[in-house]
Amino acid sequence: MSFTDIIILVLTLAFFAFALYDEFIINHLKSPTLLSIPLLRRSRADGMIFVILVAILIWNNVQTQGSTFTTWLLSALALVGFYIFWLRTPRVRFKKEGFFFSGLWTPYSRITAMNLSEDGVLVFQLGERRLLISVRNIDDLERIYKFMVSNQ
Repeated sequence: MSFTDIIILVLTLAFFAFALYDEFIINHLKSPTLLSIPLLRRSRADGMIFVILVAILIWNNVQTQGSTFTTWLLSALALVGFYIFWLRTPRVRFKKEGFFFSGLWTPYSRITAMNLSEDGVLVFQLGERRLLISVRNIDDLERIYKFMVSNQ
């Protein structure tokens, strides 16, 4: 196994581990998920560029008659990338003591202010940092509001 294969394998395993964490493990961390809201995707362009670049690497490896193992590793990386960038739905998961947003835990005690922008983006002020939460369905903002009021 070459150094390139090791790097591709590590990247594939990291993407796969993130997909498992985001889809299954995060629901059981800290406490059961009380409210899960789907979010808008930021941009599919980055994901498309990534998958296209991996496809070019696969094509190049096949054309130069490179290792079949490398081709399989690149194919697995492309599939996991396709899942993460196109099939997976980003979510914010509200728990009893805080919430997971972008895979990171934020306790409710860190929230200093909560605002709603004119274009329907929920803004959590966390001291110097702001979290911008763009929900897919505008009615979900009311669900978040009711959840925050009932649990605080």
